[in-house]
Amino acid sequence: MTRSHLPGILAMAAIVVASNILVQFLFGQWLTWGAFTYPLAFLVTDVMNRVYGAAAARRVVVAGFVVGVVCSLIGTQIMGEYGPLVTLRIAIGSGTAFLIAQLVDVSVFAAIRRGAWWRAPLISTLIGSTLDTALFFSIAFSASLAFIEPANDVSWAGEMLPILGLGPVAPLWVSLALADWMVKLTLALLALVPFRLLTARVSVPH
Repeated sequence: MTRSHLPGILAMAAIVVASNILVQFLFGQWLTWGAFTYPLAFLVTDVMNRVYGAAAARRVVVAGFVVGVVCSLIGTQIMGEYGPLVTLRIAIGSGTAFLIAQLVDVSVFAAIRRGAWWRAPLISTLIGSTLDTALFFSIAFSASLAFIEPANDVSWAGEMLPILGLGPVAPLWVSLALADWMVKLTLALLALVPFRLLTARVSVPH
């Protein structure tokens, strides 16, 4: 790791910490404020990948993962109205989703990096974001994975409701996941602007 990687590591750490805090506050009925900050992690990973290569991007991901684990451990020790702020299932879901989705993002970006400038960040982020949402919400809230933490009652997430209040009936966590995924896709498109601005003047062959 070089000093040039430090801004990326600090940015990733800041995003992870902010997201762990903001996920506790609701935005509307289906989202938390963390849904708007966490996707920026993909922007950091992709900028590092474009400028310094896949190895540097993976180092940033590992740093973010370590910060996330620390935040989760702290959260498990802080008691809220209904128990610990971070449960075991949420901690496992968050860590697993982050690490796998980010590493997949790095690999996809590296595989198609030589195409049009927007293709690698857009496609890698769309794939990574979809994987992240699917892993986190299923691990954290699906009834089929209740064995991960039997003492943690997440039956509220299994309440059968119309999807996003409009569609066919499904468990509540499906609506939460879908809303989260839609935000991620929107931010993936918007993030192309800062990605282009941050990398336009840098030309490093990989």
